[in-house]
Amino acid sequence: DPLATAYTTSSPSLAETRDTRAPSTRASPERQSDKKPRNGIAPERPAGRPMKPLYLRSSGSFKRLLLSLSPHRAKRVHAPPDVEHPSAQAEAASPPHERNPEWECFSYEEVRRATGGFRAANLVGRGGSSEVYRGELADGRAVAVKRLMGASACERRERDFLAELGTVGHATHPNVCPLLGCCVDRDLYLVFAFSARGSVSANLHDGEEGAPAMGWEARYGVAVGTARGLEYLHKGCRRRIIHRDIKASNVLLTDDFQPQQISDFGLAKWLPTEWTHRAIAPIEGTFGCLAPEYYTRGIVDEKTDVFAFGVFLLELMAGRKPVDGTHRSLLGWARPLLNEGKTEALLDPRIVAGNGGYDAEQARRLAFVASLCVRASATWRPSMTEVSLLAILVLHESQWLAHVSMQ
Repeated sequence: DPLATAYTTSSPSLAETRDTRAPSTRASPERQSDKKPRNGIAPERPAGRPMKPLYLRSSGSFKRLLLSLSPHRAKRVHAPPDVEHPSAQAEAASPPHERNPEWECFSYEEVRRATGGFRAANLVGRGGSSEVYRGELADGRAVAVKRLMGASACERRERDFLAELGTVGHATHPNVCPLLGCCVDRDLYLVFAFSARGSVSANLHDGEEGAPAMGWEARYGVAVGTARGLEYLHKGCRRRIIHRDIKASNVLLTDDFQPQQISDFGLAKWLPTEWTHRAIAPIEGTFGCLAPEYYTRGIVDEKTDVFAFGVFLLELMAGRKPVDGTHRSLLGWARPLLNEGKTEALLDPRIVAGNGGYDAEQARRLAFVASLCVRASATWRPSMTEVSLLAILVLHESQWLAHVSMQ
């Protein structure tokens, strides 16, 4: 199925994490947690009753979450306002993707009916610790229901559930797959908007024999849209989010290829403002897309996603998977061509020979951006803001190189 890997978690287990802070940080991560909790949600209360945020930190918090999200109580849940943005008027005046997100709390019966009783025919994806079903709500909305399976340890399932809820639940942007709600009745479920066209990977690699290839205009649009989504996660979101698993199967498409939405936040991590990076073990992600500093030292920051985005660009351009049966990685094949400036040799032969053709300047620019993103040293990779400007031809290569030379 084209959606087989679009919503599923990349690894069956939750990584044990060790947080590394910048040298200038005064308080330890534990003390920071005590002073100012970071991840949380709060139920909407009737008018006149105070709304107290529920911060998701422990199994005790999870029990309170279960109680607050009971289908017999609050029907809509809000992420709590950020302490750095206390003004309700500013919140109301801000663009939709900058506001506090809200999600619905579904009952088990609603989820069961939407998926036809979790029929096998509606199963579109399965991971080590989750299953994803397509469905339709009573109001006609198409949804993808992610069920955390009971085979894994109860406490670990709770942590997985809260970790994903605490990241994607706070992200509201056209290029990020929206979380519609959750269900904690009988089991743990996350409900997302359904993307009918499936993932970029399915459209690039899993088409029927003889079917027309994904055109250049669509591929370029996917590159720009995904860059904007990542830029939002790194810079525009209230708290920085490192996705850790950017790849073609985790970018979803609508019928007209617009917008392109980043999905699967099962490995995503918060990166607090005062921290430069995090050190994470064990290493999780997708071979062929992992940044060198991540798989050798477990170091994670925004540049980890930038590296994976560079590999994603190469996959879009070449129509090749990051790792295939030839035992040679996409990056290993592409790097000599990037160094020699042979842009056309990088391109999918189906595009070069196709009737639609391609924009040579756009292709050259994307190849240049990819070459910057996959640099071995994270220091010399651009930020996603710079990537977006370079990709849409606003920032010229010489301007970026001049900026880097002054650092």
